[in-house]
Amino acid sequence: MGPKTPVTEGDFFRQPLREQINLNHPLIRLADLIDWERLGASMTGSFVSGKGRPASSPRLIAGLLYLQRAFDLSDEEVVWQWVENPYWQVFTGETYLQTEPPIDPSSLTRWRKRLGEAGVEELLAETIEAAKRAGVIKASSVKRVIVDTTVMEKAIAHPHAG
Repeated sequence: MGPKTPVTEGDFFRQPLREQINLNHPLIRLADLIDWERLGASMTGSFVSGKGRPASSPRLIAGLLYLQRAFDLSDEEVVWQWVENPYWQVFTGETYLQTEPPIDPSSLTRWRKRLGEAGVEELLAETIEAAKRAGVIKASSVKRVIVDTTVMEKAIAHPHAG
């Protein structure tokens, strides 16, 4: 996809992140298997900005939402850990190391509202399918995660008066 910022003269002397990291890392294998174009196309309606400035890239938002769910992080935590983690940056489509947050953490709430629960679930379903193809996760663990999240409330023991 390329860098989201224009290439500057200084970039010619910078080494791309993919040349500095282990390409066998599970997140990088996963990123290479996700159909980012298909995800982006399905999310495009949510990414049009009416305020005159370009909306964030679908891959960045999809990647941050996935990382947030996968690691159970708050909006602020996922954005600041992204700054510190080159694997997360490559996962979301960055070419060069970034030292500033890609978005304001509060904008993730707006993106979740724009996408709606169905959009967020579709995004997560695509990443789970890609993770299975990559062998990053086993089908049995996906089933366990899905079962755990669907029966969680039903599994709560309520005290009985006795």
